[in-house]
Amino acid sequence: MQGFSEEEIVRYARHIILQQIGGAGQRKLKDASVLVVGAGGLGSPVLVYLAAAGVGRIGVIDNDVVDLTNLQRQIVHGTPDLDRPKTRSAAETIGRLNPHVQVDEHELLLSKDNALDLIDDYDVIVDGCDNFPTRYLVNDACVMKKKLLVEAGMLQFMGLLMTIDGGRTACYRCVFEEPPPPGTVPSCAEAGVLGAVPGVIGSLQATEVLKLITGVGEPLFDRMLQFDALALAFYEVKVSRRSDCPVCGDNPRITELIEYERVCRTPQGGPEAGGRCT
Repeated sequence: MQGFSEEEIVRYARHIILQQIGGAGQRKLKDASVLVVGAGGLGSPVLVYLAAAGVGRIGVIDNDVVDLTNLQRQIVHGTPDLDRPKTRSAAETIGRLNPHVQVDEHELLLSKDNALDLIDDYDVIVDGCDNFPTRYLVNDACVMKKKLLVEAGMLQFMGLLMTIDGGRTACYRCVFEEPPPPGTVPSCAEAGVLGAVPGVIGSLQATEVLKLITGVGEPLFDRMLQFDALALAFYEVKVSRRSDCPVCGDNPRITELIEYERVCRTPQGGPEAGGRCT
């Protein structure tokens, strides 16, 4: 296989023998770039599986540091990483797993001022954030830039997943037009989350990304997948792009990114402004 070392051919052998992937598909993975927003519960399995699969360039955005409470679910980090930037910890884990992957560390808070430029440099965007302001910001930016977005969220024993082709398929606002008022939906810090749930949802996100890059299978366009861990059941809900959607509709009224208020809770229950809602 031209452009691959002998070590890489052995490393990716289980991909290469797949008829739907083969050497051509592995080349697509090596040439691809993916931006993962958040190196937490969802971002952890996404980053690990994309790196293991041989995605050539992976960007990771996070402005937080590793906390002891993260380690119950955020598998890209370990105990020695406590108080270290999550982007650095994630990059080192990826480097140990697959040295053929380039990692772009973006230790910053995603905002309306930098979102469009950051996502424009990548083929596929993965939303692994844990707060509504960032979720809507990523959705809107991907629609405006016509980017592929794999969106997901989880809480307690539940998870949601959908894939968006910006401007062409249903976007997040087609389903949930506006963010909920601050304080009406608890965060994982307040309500908890079963540690394996983000592993399931994040692994599905990584699967969607690999499908999008290689062109195999049917992406989760115009569909939302719901996961109930207590029943161990998946439910699919069909969704449609709305002609009156405020961002992807025929006459969008949102033409610039909106910076929604970021309000989270500290472990002690007090209010904390900022983006570190982990």
